[in-house]
Amino acid sequence: MTHLDLFLQKGPANGDTVAGLEELRRIVLLDGIPSNSDGMSELRIYIWLILLNAPPLRTKAYLDLVGQGASPAYAKIRNDTFRTLTTDPLFRRRVSENSLTRVLNAIAWKLADANEARVNGWMSPPTLSVPPSLDGGADVFHSPASMSARHTRGSVTEGSEAGDGPSTSHAGVGYVQGMNVMAAPFLYAAKSEVEAFAAFDRYITSECPGYVRGSMEGVHKGLAIVDQILDLVDPKLAAHLLSKGMKAEIYAFPSVLTLCACTPPLPEVLRLWDFLFAYGPHLNLLCIVSQLVLIRDQLLNSPNPKPDFKPLKAQKVIDYTVNFARKIPDDMYEQMLAHAK
Repeated sequence: MTHLDLFLQKGPANGDTVAGLEELRRIVLLDGIPSNSDGMSELRIYIWLILLNAPPLRTKAYLDLVGQGASPAYAKIRNDTFRTLTTDPLFRRRVSENSLTRVLNAIAWKLADANEARVNGWMSPPTLSVPPSLDGGADVFHSPASMSARHTRGSVTEGSEAGDGPSTSHAGVGYVQGMNVMAAPFLYAAKSEVEAFAAFDRYITSECPGYVRGSMEGVHKGLAIVDQILDLVDPKLAAHLLSKGMKAEIYAFPSVLTLCACTPPLPEVLRLWDFLFAYGPHLNLLCIVSQLVLIRDQLLNSPNPKPDFKPLKAQKVIDYTVNFARKIPDDMYEQMLAHAK
């Protein structure tokens, strides 16, 4: 029996939930979450929900969002979902495009409804009384084509699957290209769409609303901080990349936006996310710098360096990140904590 099994069996000592959460984080860091070679674990999604402090979600609440049919972002979602992790056979075998589409469309409705209510002071129309089948099909929602035809399809940078701004007509939080990749690990780890939706919704609304708001201001802030961190921990490498015009905004946009989910293999992404959800997604900025340092010789010896983080090596990245975190001054760390809010 692992330390994690014992912890989940006994619960926090003396009912101290704060101490219990700290113990859970320590176990995740030192022992990891037990999983097979495909990264599958019976416990992972539940531990993520605990670490994200995601409240329980009734299945009917998710079905109601699905039942609303195509959201204003539906066309863009369908333009993104088919290209999600296309080279990862593990993901393609476990997660259907229809499942990913439903979760993203439900998120888009929830974000759009919340934004309209906040801005205009009124709630959106009630959901349809009879939700469509959740079994998939040629059209996931069987809703009028005109609802999606009005929406402009965004371009996708090949390989990054992350890019432009929000697809809703609102300036607030909404669907942005790249959310398909952000949602992918949640669906892969979860046992149901409802679990994936609950975790993903909590993540984007609580941890990184700045990534999916307006012109993705949080992502751009994060990119600027990546440049600052690299200059602090490895000035020589930072100077070399800068001399070649390689600022973080050129090579790290997808990695910041998707919490490195764009970098295969997927089981390594899950391991990295265990650490990030335990100690804070803001540490992803340090993880990106860690990946640069891991290939520093390759970059320094190249007259035209192009950072390529594949394949992701989660444990090495975590080890470097923990070490670098000790070197970050308080003011920079505060920027890291706040950049995605």
